[in-house]
Amino acid sequence: MKEKYIRRDKKSYKIIKNSRVYGRFSSIEDAIFARDLLEGKNWNPDNFTLETHLSQDKYVAVAKIDEKLHILGKFNTRPNDKELEKLAKKIIRNPNKSKYGLNISRVFEIFMVKKQIAGDSYIFAVSDNLEDATFIRNFLLENSWDVNTFPQIAFDDETDTYKISEVIDDKVWVIGSFDSFETARQNIEKSRREFLLKIYKNKFALANHPHLNSLSESIDEIERDFNIKVSDEKWNFENISQDEKASDVAVKQIIFNLTPWQKIIYDSISGEFTFSQLEKSLARYKSKNFERKIRKYLDELIELNLVEKFDDDHYRKV
Repeated sequence: MKEKYIRRDKKSYKIIKNSRVYGRFSSIEDAIFARDLLEGKNWNPDNFTLETHLSQDKYVAVAKIDEKLHILGKFNTRPNDKELEKLAKKIIRNPNKSKYGLNISRVFEIFMVKKQIAGDSYIFAVSDNLEDATFIRNFLLENSWDVNTFPQIAFDDETDTYKISEVIDDKVWVIGSFDSFETARQNIEKSRREFLLKIYKNKFALANHPHLNSLSESIDEIERDFNIKVSDEKWNFENISQDEKASDVAVKQIIFNLTPWQKIIYDSISGEFTFSQLEKSLARYKSKNFERKIRKYLDELIELNLVEKFDDDHYRKV
C-alpha cells in the first residue's frame, strides 16, 4: 500500500508505526521516501548518520535528530560533510521554523536567551542584537546550558567570526566580534573597556543601551574583575555629580529602568495632555483592555513622579 504507515494531519504527513512517530514531513512524496528508507534500515533511526541518497536526480540529505528521521534538504550536487553538519544544526536550533529559533525571545529591541528548567524560567543572556543572542543560544544548546563552559573567545559558525564573551552574574555577554582568533585575542582589553564604557553611559543616561540596565549596580565589581578603570575623553564618571545635578541623574536612571510599556507611554507624551490624546497617540498598540492598560501604566508613572495629574483628565510630563 502506497501510504502505509503514513498519517496526514493539518499541515504535515507523519510516519507512524506501532504508535511511534518516526518523522514529520511537509509532502506525501517526502513521507513515502522517508518511510522506504526506514523500512530498508529495519525501522531503526539509529542506523542513520548524516547521509545522502539519490532520488529523482536529486541528492536528498537525511539525518536522525531527536530520535526522528529528518530530510535536511535536496541538492543538485552531493553536499560535503561540513554542509551536512550545518544543515543538521539548523534543524536542532530551530526545529519549529520559528522566527528566532529555540530559546530566543524579543521584547521590543532586546533579545533574551531563556530556558525553562524544572518549571522555572532562567535568563542566560540579554543582547541588543539577534546575532549575538543566536551565538550564545547555539553554544549553550551544545554544552548542556552550562554558562561556565563558555570560553572567552569562541567561533560563531553562523557568521564565521570569533566572539569575545564574558560571564557576569550568571549571564553571557558578547563584548566583541572579530574575523580571526588572533585579532580577537589582541582586542580583549579594548573590548572590555568599550563594554564598561557602555554600561557607564547607560547608567548615567549618556547613551541608550537598555540591555545593560541590570549591570548598572555591578560596575565596581566588573572593573575589579577586568582590572580596568574606565574613563572617557568627555566624561569623568567619578565626578559626574559635578557635571549634572544628582537629581537629574536619579531621574534619568528611573527612566532607563522603566518597564517596556511604561517607556512607551513616557516617550509618547510631552508637556500637557489629556487621557484621550494619549490614547489616540498609542492607537497602533491597541489590544484587549487597552484603556485599562494605559491607565495602569500612567498611574505607575505618576507614582514615579515622572507625570503629574492636575485635574480630572489633564496631565503633564514632569
